Amino acid sequence: MKEKKTTEAGWNFDDSYTSLPQTFYRKQMPTPVASPHLVILNGSLAESLGLDTDILQSESGVEVFAGNEPPEGAEPLAQAYAGHQFGHFTMLGDGRAVLLGEQLTPAGERFDIQLKGAGRTAYSRGGDGRAGLGPMLREYIISEAMHALGIPTTRSLAVVTTGEAIIRETEQTGAILTRVASSHLRVGTFQYASKFGSEDDVRALADYAIERHYPEAAGAENPYLQLLNGVIGRQAELVAKWQLAGFIHGVMNTDNMTISGETIDYGPCAFMDTFDPATVFSSIDRQGRYAYGNQPPMTGWNLARFAETLLPLLHDDSEQAVGIAQDAISEFPTLYHAHWLKGMRAKLGLFGEEDGDKVLIEELLGMMHEQKADYTNTFRALTFGREGDSALFSLEAFVQWKKRWQERTGRQPESEEDARRLMKNSNPAVIPRNHRVEEALEAAVERGDLSVLERLLRVLSHPYEHSPEQEEYCAPAPPSERPYRTFCGT
Repeated sequence: MKEKKTTEAGWNFDDSYTSLPQTFYRKQMPTPVASPHLVILNGSLAESLGLDTDILQSESGVEVFAGNEPPEGAEPLAQAYAGHQFGHFTMLGDGRAVLLGEQLTPAGERFDIQLKGAGRTAYSRGGDGRAGLGPMLREYIISEAMHALGIPTTRSLAVVTTGEAIIRETEQTGAILTRVASSHLRVGTFQYASKFGSEDDVRALADYAIERHYPEAAGAENPYLQLLNGVIGRQAELVAKWQLAGFIHGVMNTDNMTISGETIDYGPCAFMDTFDPATVFSSIDRQGRYAYGNQPPMTGWNLARFAETLLPLLHDDSEQAVGIAQDAISEFPTLYHAHWLKGMRAKLGLFGEEDGDKVLIEELLGMMHEQKADYTNTFRALTFGREGDSALFSLEAFVQWKKRWQERTGRQPESEEDARRLMKNSNPAVIPRNHRVEEALEAAVERGDLSVLERLLRVLSHPYEHSPEQEEYCAPAPPSERPYRTFCGT
């Protein structure tokens, strides 16, 4: 992989993706915009990427984020992929995103730098290729909150307005998000290669994924099985972290699942307040396919689609290839459950393992569901012993549960202080509460007031701090007759 010249701003681009067959991409310059303006810059992320924040905030820096002047070394392109959208297969691709290139950081890391909302591409399928300010700021807020929570995610470097309006249900302010990812390789990228390319194309893509994300697989007896196992393992850990935090992605199509194991594409996502496995926020998920409780099995379904693309590489004999893939996929539920159970033990301050732990956890969740308890605040209350007047905590069943929980913690050699510390580090004080996110977006989009958003980001940046400043952000939304709904924002 050839390194490029470092520019004054610190851009140090490589373009390893173009080593793949050209069927995987189209060279694509962003569509220039009229009057770009920087709305927000992620200074700490910029510095970690080796970029000069002063230059990024200058006119020349804003021109880069707007797509008007790609920096030296950038070779912009749009990536092709396919995917199952709500179970139905279709041809897709970067319909409104342009990959500038891969930034090589001072620490020797490699990150994709992508402009989302950068105009029409060969894969736009009739769309305008643009994005609105509200959805782009929403992705900025949620992705940075996910990062602070310790959940693998793409990140947001900057948002600019374009000086142009876009039309959706209403007229919106046009905007472009600069997204940073370990890569944008998706399950859907492999589905594209399998459906529309050749076996050689699938092999080239798999080799590239191994080199970029799973180098340890290169020396394995069956490197493609090792790749499959690696993706399964990372997705099992990722989705367990989603569940532990009460995060609902909203649109878990195969094109929205990365090979790297990062959360990607924050459209109709949201965090759950009241604990209910059937919770759905997305306005387009009318059947609850991607409800909170369905996220683990849907991850397994998506991984099965990934395994199907690798069948020709797993073994020359098709029947044996299917058997190898099935054996690998069958491990996902076990891996997921192990990660989830470990995380739930930590949320309850439990060290080690006891046979009754799963029942103890499920009994608590069952009572929380029955009493419509707030997910985040219930664990926060248990962490600090501040049970208050919640209906859950007044139940006789909870009193008996608490006694068993305390007996369990009393049997472990670690101190009560150790258990409390584990709980503090596992139970966030704050999440991006839906009403707080909407409050920040309304202020920014409708009134041009960024102070609400900036304060929210500051509070969310240290979710395990449990500071006084966070207290007002811990409260769930006031009761409403209408359920909260999210939209893709495309």
